Amino acid sequence: MHTTPSLLNELDALPVRWEVDGTLGAPVDAVAELLLAVAEGRVGDDNLLLLARASAARQGAMTVVAGSGAGAYHAELAGPVEPLAVQVDRDRSRVAVQSWYAGVHAVTACPAGTRVTHRVHRVLPGHPGFTAGIAEIGLRVRMARDLRQVLDVIADRLGC
Repeated sequence: MHTTPSLLNELDALPVRWEVDGTLGAPVDAVAELLLAVAEGRVGDDNLLLLARASAARQGAMTVVAGSGAGAYHAELAGPVEPLAVQVDRDRSRVAVQSWYAGVHAVTACPAGTRVTHRVHRVLPGHPGFTAGIAEIGLRVRMARDLRQVLDVIADRLGC
């Protein structure tokens, strides 16, 4: 799977299936800097934070490789799993990730400081990570939990 510079545009054209959000009492620029930090190398709290809690990243088996186009990357996993497509748009404070699902994290100002939103636009039908019904509820719970973990890391690093 290769990231194309149009991943964010492609996802923007699709309806939002699910959305979760959270807020931090910190400046937008500081939050965006941490959330959008993506560069070649091992995935962790300082590089592609959104995937740092994935099991492959925790085992040190996920690395970021530059793709073609501005802000385009992919995260490679050890083993037979296809790489994840990633696109960062620092100007609009957004990052898209496409694996068995495709979603966008966005950073915006709000009265409390910064709002981080995670929107899922597409889920591959029949993928083992998702089936209809109960799994849909589970995905929403997982999205909220994963976003909370990301926000906790950012809050700890920014002292807020």
